[in-house]
Amino acid sequence: MAVTPAPWRRERPGHFSGVPAWSMPATGYREEHVPASLFGGVDRAWAMDGADGTGVRVCVLDSGIDGTHPMVAPVDRAWQVVTEAGRVPRVQECAPQDTAGHGTACAGIIREVAPGVRLSSMRVLEDGRSGSAAALIAGLAHAIEQDFDIINMSLSTARLEFRGRLAELCDRAYFRRTTLVVAAHNLPIESFPWNFASVVSVASHAEPDPLRYYYNAAPPVEFCARGVRVPVASPGGGMTRNTGNSFAAPHISGIAARVLSKHPWLTPFQLKSVLLHCATNVSTEGDEGGVLVSRTA
Repeated sequence: MAVTPAPWRRERPGHFSGVPAWSMPATGYREEHVPASLFGGVDRAWAMDGADGTGVRVCVLDSGIDGTHPMVAPVDRAWQVVTEAGRVPRVQECAPQDTAGHGTACAGIIREVAPGVRLSSMRVLEDGRSGSAAALIAGLAHAIEQDFDIINMSLSTARLEFRGRLAELCDRAYFRRTTLVVAAHNLPIESFPWNFASVVSVASHAEPDPLRYYYNAAPPVEFCARGVRVPVASPGGGMTRNTGNSFAAPHISGIAARVLSKHPWLTPFQLKSVLLHCATNVSTEGDEGGVLVSRTA
């Protein structure tokens, strides 16, 4: 019997071409099973069979949501962060609109995976495509106070001076039982808050199944979901295909919503554990003493 090094003890793989940074390599994780014998009773059937997200409130923190798009509607509530020179950003209610389409694309994925969720929008991108870290923080703080079950964040900031404040907000959400699902950056750079332990971090894989996702035992990214050439809602009521970690995160948000609709008392850390144990590559086979093993003749 040969014992292989635990994935979290290995050198982190580099960025490879063709997919966003931090994503699953082309060879996948299918041959590397993660042991889970202590949780043998937790599987996909237990987690979400018969569930469609009904009763779960999800906020998309992004460029807004087009509330009229057939792949998204209806939108429950919508806010926007207003920024003015020399003033603190403020949050105000608005119509569910999206001039860029990024938030609508993410919302459409969540609706596809969990059609029964109550979707809301928090627009933090000033021109629909980019925004300030201050606006991001203001929008996230307001969304947390609304007690959403899940907040999808397919965006991040590389501004180091905002790291501490974002960490505080992510901890606040965690203890208020709001699960933050955050896309990893598409480039191999340091940004926040996807690499915080208090959030569910997501990168991409290239397979087409919207419910297939993998656990990554070598953080900071924890899960990989469909994120390459994903069919998404586009401005004007249509559909296009996009690639990026931005579109992997809402798949996990939708799956998490289905789990919560069936098991509403799960805390964020319990929900993350359920997601781990229902991942495609997590197995009860080959578990010896909590390490990954491979058998040789």
